[in-house]
Amino acid sequence: MASLALTFGSGAMTNSIADTKKTDLFLMIGSNPDTSHPTIGLRVHQAVDRGAKLIVVDPRRTRLADRADHWLRIQPGTDVAFLNGLMHIIIEEELWNRKFVEERTEDFDELVKLVKKYTPDYVAEITGIPAEQLYAVARMYAAEGRHAIFHGMGITHYVTGTDRVKSIANLAMLCGKVGVEGGGCNPLRGQNNVQGACDMGALFNTLPGYGSLDNDELFAKFEKIWKVKVPRRPGKPATEIWDNIFKGDIRALYVFGEDPAVADANIAHVQEALEKVDFLVVQDLFLTDTAKAADVVLPAACYAEKDGTMTCTERRVQRVRKAVNPPGEAKPDWQIFTELSQKMGYEMHYNSAEDIFEEIRSLLPQYKGITYERLEEVGLQWPVPSEDHPGTTVLHTESFTRGKGLFIPEEYIAPVELPDDEYPLKFTTGRDIARYNFSSMTGKTAEIDIISPEALAEVNPVDAEKYGIQEGDWIRMTSRRGSVEMRATITDRSQEGTIFTTYNHIEALVNFLTLDALDRLSRTPEYKLCAIKVEVLGNELPS
Repeated sequence: MASLALTFGSGAMTNSIADTKKTDLFLMIGSNPDTSHPTIGLRVHQAVDRGAKLIVVDPRRTRLADRADHWLRIQPGTDVAFLNGLMHIIIEEELWNRKFVEERTEDFDELVKLVKKYTPDYVAEITGIPAEQLYAVARMYAAEGRHAIFHGMGITHYVTGTDRVKSIANLAMLCGKVGVEGGGCNPLRGQNNVQGACDMGALFNTLPGYGSLDNDELFAKFEKIWKVKVPRRPGKPATEIWDNIFKGDIRALYVFGEDPAVADANIAHVQEALEKVDFLVVQDLFLTDTAKAADVVLPAACYAEKDGTMTCTERRVQRVRKAVNPPGEAKPDWQIFTELSQKMGYEMHYNSAEDIFEEIRSLLPQYKGITYERLEEVGLQWPVPSEDHPGTTVLHTESFTRGKGLFIPEEYIAPVELPDDEYPLKFTTGRDIARYNFSSMTGKTAEIDIISPEALAEVNPVDAEKYGIQEGDWIRMTSRRGSVEMRATITDRSQEGTIFTTYNHIEALVNFLTLDALDRLSRTPEYKLCAIKVEVLGNELPS
């Protein structure tokens, strides 16, 4: 991912959400923004209303798929083969942007060499997408115009997630669709401040601002301000914590802002690790399943009870303003951390969230020109290198972070766990628009229970007939890791051979099924695909 370090490395959109007004063609892959990012989904619908073209690559038939000029019903987990296939056609038919590639990229020959074998017939065999559709979509994307790729966790939540992101970058550079308004590569982040958390260094292998662990000059800068020696070694990826607990390498754990007991892949393994760890601290708004396993629970304030900033998927830094006081003993996260730090012997003197932000902008070049005073008026998109800089709406307009964009072609690698005689079906998940994550907050609102009372397993009519499943039947889905029960609904929205459900209901913990195999670089689990078998339980769930 060296080609676009600040973009693909950090997962930020190269462009702005408002750019959708200028986009001529959307290539939507691995995302259903109608349910996952509804404000962005609405803008895509509005763009289609005004005449923008839409290509949707999704195993499941969604509202956007119904509106698409081309809906490509891809086999789950085969995106790299599909993207390589598009690039094969574009190169063979000489549709690529020769000027952009020659002036702004490197290693084009490596790309040509690798994608040569990804012929339309070969790719059709892997992906299930007809060759004629591959030709049509390749020609549409490569044509003149402002063409944007949007992707979500259906791309990244695989062991080959980084391969997919690199392949998307390869396609965009090949056609010269980066660095222009209405174009670019636009990953849709999973939560409201994931971008900000990554910017602040909540990654196992970078400093805040994506600084390298071998940059001595940068370390000196941090150590001068913090007056401590900062470790040079990488941390532990969050997804590797559980195995490290069992190895004895991690004996204490501090969890805040998430609920891994229900949200991580293969949660039976996670829950066992949470019971095994010697000391567990959880800082949260509610007594979540993770908090129930804790030795100490620290009550935190919610977003409306504290001041601060957040950075959203388009790199926009915005103010969060306190509206009410937190209840009881709850405090803002920063205050809990500073008080705890002082008790542990390190003086951490901040009087407000703004004090902390001033330190952030003194250390992070992307944030240097952002001040609370400026944010009172409007959110700013980083990088903002000076206080008179308006922010950056489009990245890479003239050059990439490393200078020239580097093509990094990747071979297609099949998903880790494919169906077999014992586990004959594929299982995949997505979001429920009415709920957020595992409903630790939205599950406390009665009106949402009316809108979204339960998770349903979407079963294709062919599979329903094959396995004797009727509409409304309770079914038990079992993977090599665990089981979950829920009612079935029969629909052709789901692909034959694949069962889809949402993951937002605490009563149906689908992560008992999901696979915790990890991407070799990002260490992200293969949430999006595993093999299951189905047992029909009938109209009533057995007690």
